[in-house]
Amino acid sequence: MPGLPAFCHRPRDLRRGAALTLAFLAAVGTAGTMGCWDREDAAAAALSARTGAAAPEAPRAAGTADREAVARAAAEAVADGKSGKKAAQEVVSRSGDRWGTVYDRGEYAAFAEGLDGRWTGVGLWALRGGDGRITVDKVQPGSPAARAGLRAGDRLLSVDGHAVTGLAVTDVISLLRGEAGTPVVLNLTRGGADLTETLRREELRTEPVTVRQLPGGITVIKVASFTRGSGERVRAAVREAPPGAGVMLDLRGNPGGLVTEAVTAASAFLDGGLVATYDVRGDQRALYAAPGGDTGRPLVALVDAGTMSAAELVTGALQDRGRAVAVGSRTFGKGSVQMPTELPDGSVAELTVGTYRTPGGRSLDGSGITPDLAAGEGAEERAAQVLGGLGVGP
Repeated sequence: MPGLPAFCHRPRDLRRGAALTLAFLAAVGTAGTMGCWDREDAAAAALSARTGAAAPEAPRAAGTADREAVARAAAEAVADGKSGKKAAQEVVSRSGDRWGTVYDRGEYAAFAEGLDGRWTGVGLWALRGGDGRITVDKVQPGSPAARAGLRAGDRLLSVDGHAVTGLAVTDVISLLRGEAGTPVVLNLTRGGADLTETLRREELRTEPVTVRQLPGGITVIKVASFTRGSGERVRAAVREAPPGAGVMLDLRGNPGGLVTEAVTAASAFLDGGLVATYDVRGDQRALYAAPGGDTGRPLVALVDAGTMSAAELVTGALQDRGRAVAVGSRTFGKGSVQMPTELPDGSVAELTVGTYRTPGGRSLDGSGITPDLAAGEGAEERAAQVLGGLGVGP
């Protein structure tokens, strides 16, 4: 199994919040979960989690799972010849840890691939509704799913004969994963008609950062997720933008990613200083931007209900420090920290250990970020107007 990332901000299958549809775009065929603290800042704590060494003593907050109880349940299940993952998940579920979850080896390996922006799958993004139905949200261009004619709105019924309605998104992902070149049979329904498609899995890649120009010299930097290398790509895009021209940092639908990459992206617009504070079992820590960012360029951050976790961290930092005007709709509200612990059967439990706050001291967990200017489908046009008011654009 790949080494465990240290601390995570990840969207989850919200089975305990069924009224909420999965607003984040769970990438079916990859881990479907994004948002991890990279290892540099917390290697010692992660090592402690993996080896079972005692963590610093601190009161455990309500709604978090007890790491020792989870590990003990998994060990007892394995000793009895049962599933350690299942036993651990039952403990996590009873704890009320909204963001805690347990992955098997394959699921966690898929997550590690996803952090590099690659995975083996068929190229579907899916949503799980409050009724448990799995619906295709997006299809990656050029993927096996795209070539088969699958499209957004198709409802996924089964994978290789396994019914998926009611399953967690991570379980659907596990069914879709496999070796490149192997077939997978999908049963779907579209407009009342049943469809059956046999696809072959491929190794796929996504481009986390794309750049385009609007009239008047405005640069739109779209960050789909904070996978490895995305932060530096944002910095490069800012350096290459026309001098003095405005930038739209589009974080809509961004489910998070590596927090170190998010901090690097924020550094493109800041000259050092605080990005966020966070605690791990009561131990207070801070994240700082690198010096030398472009602090004079007009900036708008585009956000919506799919802006989550590390993407909220960036937005909160730019907003609190007066660096950007946030335009769009309220963000998701994922501001807690998870720590991974490897269990006896090789599965991995991720349990909530703390929360992070913006430079202004705001906790985003459960509340999200309220944009400075509310906008729906016309958010980009509204952002252009804001930049126009700052002397940028036509």
